[in-house]
Amino acid sequence: MENTQENRVAVVGIIVEDKERAEDVNSLLHQYSEYIIGRVGLPYQKRNMSIISVVVDAPSDVISALSGKLGRLPGVSSQALYTKA
Repeated sequence: MENTQENRVAVVGIIVEDKERAEDVNSLLHQYSEYIIGRVGLPYQKRNMSIISVVVDAPSDVISALSGKLGRLPGVSSQALYTKA
């Protein structure tokens, strides 16, 4: 995944409401692992969901692609929050 754009730091927030999609989420994150700085996952058993925060350092289009692919998975929501510069 080579890109000439300048990298930005972002947090990709992921909510997994369908636990059957956990493997799909992990597979996508693995595909983008070269950009991932860190990841924190929190199981929220009371609501039967998982909340994941992934910090990335990547070009904007790569971050958007990752967030978009995650958000298109059934039972998964995703949103990216970017640094200003």
